[in-house]
Amino acid sequence: MLTGPHVILALKIAVIAVSVLLALSFIPLVRGNYRLHGRINLAFMALTLTTVLGMEFLVRVYDPAIFDYFDAETRRALYVHLCLSVPSAVLLPVMYVTGRLRVRRAHLALAWIFGALWIGTVVTGVFWLPHG
Repeated sequence: MLTGPHVILALKIAVIAVSVLLALSFIPLVRGNYRLHGRINLAFMALTLTTVLGMEFLVRVYDPAIFDYFDAETRRALYVHLCLSVPSAVLLPVMYVTGRLRVRRAHLALAWIFGALWIGTVVTGVFWLPHG
């Protein structure tokens, strides 16, 4: 049976794994291999959006009461996490398109915004949410 602590653990693993993938995408970027950078980020985007949509399915369809055990402080932490992770997930397709179309200024501006949101996503998802 799937429980809230299982979901939180899976979320933490997913956030760490895709963050490593995101960090690795900077190696080809620095080397000027923009195509590989884009391919890695396409995988990052697909995994991230799958996680967000999977989480939505879990809490809206599968078991809306899955996080009922959270106290008020943990609910606030999850709310803050969602306020950072959802906008960052929405930015991903826009960033991907601006990168593919080589709209450099827009892509870089969005990258800075995304970076700030993603750092918040990692901090809140990995460190603020309960470990079990």
